[in-house]
Amino acid sequence: MEAIVRLFLVILDFYVWILIASAILSWLLAFDVINIRNRLVRSIWDALLALTEPVLMPIRRRLPFMGGMDLSPIVVIFAIYFIQLVIGLYILPAVRGY
Repeated sequence: MEAIVRLFLVILDFYVWILIASAILSWLLAFDVINIRNRLVRSIWDALLALTEPVLMPIRRRLPFMGGMDLSPIVVIFAIYFIQLVIGLYILPAVRGY
């Protein structure tokens, strides 16, 4: 059971990195550093959107308009770190106890 909990923590860590990559790629696209017409860039962007938008869109709807700044990735990252903290402090010791 401990292995499953640790795997879940690793998946959450990996998702944080996906969120960071998505934010960086969106900045690079917004400032026209890279071009979305490139096939590789387009496929990476589509994959990142498919992984992040289902989580970010409901949060964007609830956050107030911040003048073009998207704070939803920060909210999700804080939520993930909170979940990891709860798992590390409460769930993992309980799983080890058995």
